[in-house]
Amino acid sequence: MAIPIRDVHSGIPEVREANVVGIVSISVLEGRQAVKTVSVACHRFFSDQKQIALNQLADSLGNLCSRQALPMRIAQWLLASSQRRPVKTEERRLHDEHDSPLPDNGRRSFYRVVWLGLVGGILFSSLGPVKLHAQSQPEDPRQTSQPESPDAPAKPQAKLSSPQDSGATGQSLAPAESKPATEKAKKKEPRGAFVPAPLPISSPAIGVGIIPALGYIFPFSRNDKISPPSVLGAAGMFTNNGSRGFGVGADLYMKEDTYEVTSVYARGNVNYDLYGSGIFEGRKLPLIQTGEVFRAEVLRRTWWKVFVGPRFWTGNSFVTIAPTNGELPNLPSGVGLHTVMRALGLRMIRDTRPNQFFPTAGEKIEFTGDFFMQSLGSKYSFQAYRFTFSKYKSLGKNQVLAYNLFGCGTGGQPPFYGNCIYGIQNQLRGYTPLKYLDRYMATTQVEYRLTLPKGFGLAVFGGLGGVIAGSSQVLFKNDHFLPDVGGGPRYELSKKYHVNLRTDFAKGRDSWTWSMGVGEAF
Repeated sequence: MAIPIRDVHSGIPEVREANVVGIVSISVLEGRQAVKTVSVACHRFFSDQKQIALNQLADSLGNLCSRQALPMRIAQWLLASSQRRPVKTEERRLHDEHDSPLPDNGRRSFYRVVWLGLVGGILFSSLGPVKLHAQSQPEDPRQTSQPESPDAPAKPQAKLSSPQDSGATGQSLAPAESKPATEKAKKKEPRGAFVPAPLPISSPAIGVGIIPALGYIFPFSRNDKISPPSVLGAAGMFTNNGSRGFGVGADLYMKEDTYEVTSVYARGNVNYDLYGSGIFEGRKLPLIQTGEVFRAEVLRRTWWKVFVGPRFWTGNSFVTIAPTNGELPNLPSGVGLHTVMRALGLRMIRDTRPNQFFPTAGEKIEFTGDFFMQSLGSKYSFQAYRFTFSKYKSLGKNQVLAYNLFGCGTGGQPPFYGNCIYGIQNQLRGYTPLKYLDRYMATTQVEYRLTLPKGFGLAVFGGLGGVIAGSSQVLFKNDHFLPDVGGGPRYELSKKYHVNLRTDFAKGRDSWTWSMGVGEAF
């Protein structure tokens, strides 16, 4: 209300604003109200931030704990909607003009109690299924009669009966069971295969006895799926005529069938008969030969799947006449033929067989040349050449037809055991070794192989060959054609690599033999 005020000095009334005090009061009140509003807004902002963080923590903890017992259909659901909804609600409430400017302490306390109760309830509900899952046992009628103690460790459920049960335990148990099962399967699978073979022997040359042999077939590298399997082997020999010996060998394929490394070492003494021919037909000379031999070669694959590489031979032996019953004079001890032989050689091979132990297809071509020289320390200087060709044809699911051609030739002045010897290396079977030997030899043979159930098999073979004397041969002249025919059963020693134990009964021109070996003859 405006009140006129008269000026005392001038006598002119001057009207002043009487409501100045009221205006100032209203401004002060508005300022206080603004301060309170800002304080409330800040307070509610920080309170909302705390509540939002607590809400997110509760959701995360509940999601982490209760997810272990959720069914598989909702195990992957996210709580994004639950996390965003409180934020939007609080933001909307923060800017609502109809809210009271300052909520009382009772409402804030009520909110805190509600959020704390919500967090506790989520934690309690999430811990419940975990505890039940840890103590749950598969329902098995055989186990109900034998109660277990509460402290006994829980056994994982092997098979779930319903999707509801699988939701509680399938997600947590499946990875734990599959991983050990895979590792266990890998541990159970051996890298290679052992092939033991005690081989009885009955030979007119060295008598009756046994050859215990043990082989190990394995991939040289687990990551190499191209190279053929490598072989390590060892064997001994014991016969009733006093022959003794042992040998070890290795044939390794490596670097994805790029290299082949082969080595053999043998040592022993062999008692045998050397048969005469020509003017000495029907006579034989009993000999004792002791010594050792070592051979090594390294081959590398070149074009057209051909392996080429050098090889090295070294060995020594002592040959003397065995004691007889007076037919021949006994020689003094230490009197005999001392021999040291060393050679450098070359080997070439092309092998397209899918299985080197039981080939059903492909072919093998091999040539070797060894040059024994006195410059290397050898007592004799001569050359030895060998050529082998083998072809395989599958006639059906369990039938294979195999063909083999072999040629041998020597040059120079070799000792008698450096010639081509008929009857060894399965060329041909049915003949006594060292009965037919000469400078040159050639054989050819065919073999039919049949695989039977239960790991058994059968083979039938036949062939023709002969030895040819050199122009300088005087003592041994064996210009004969020598056929053979025979067969025998087979038994599978290694199913993984199809390695057979071979037994052959063979009939030659004037003799017959039976022999056993590991793997096919060619």
